[in-house]
Amino acid sequence: MNKMTKLLMAVGLMLTATAASAHPGHGMLHAHNDFLNGLLHPMMGIDHLLAMAAIGFWSFRQNTAMKNGAPLFVVAGMIVGATLAWGGLSLAGVEIGIAMSVLLAGVLIATMAKLPTAVGGTLVALFMITHGYAHGTEMTAGASLMSYTAGFVIATLAITFAGRRLGAAMQKADNRITRALGGVVAVIGGVLAAG
Repeated sequence: MNKMTKLLMAVGLMLTATAASAHPGHGMLHAHNDFLNGLLHPMMGIDHLLAMAAIGFWSFRQNTAMKNGAPLFVVAGMIVGATLAWGGLSLAGVEIGIAMSVLLAGVLIATMAKLPTAVGGTLVALFMITHGYAHGTEMTAGASLMSYTAGFVIATLAITFAGRRLGAAMQKADNRITRALGGVVAVIGGVLAAG
């Protein structure tokens, strides 16, 4: 299988993932396995998948510090958001924040924007706070905080690195393809925000 076929398959899988089933109102998949619940939660909705993969994809073309730091910024935002939820703090507009993170990540890709590390890192962490908050609110009562967190951190890193690998594969492709992919991600984010 050549690289372009793999790329198209990966994009197709991301675009056909179930929509936003990772949010309140959905039961956990494995009631007695906190690690597995944390691991699967980020993969249960197109919103989480696209935001994390798009940030990884976008980060590949950034300066070295931003490229290397992006996974850490993603995880830091996730942990801050989850901690807010576990602390009982209310965060307004979580669903719209998640949708906007997808939209804006798509715009960053489509415009091929290059940002200073401080600006890009802060933006990425802010994007991920809403995702982390959603993960935090979905943790079942009595679950192991460490196991659940380890699960969603590993999944988050895997998705982000998969996006970065896709970005690396696209480095030699026509920039119009990259811009088009960013546009598709932005449109999906817009649809999620409107829904």
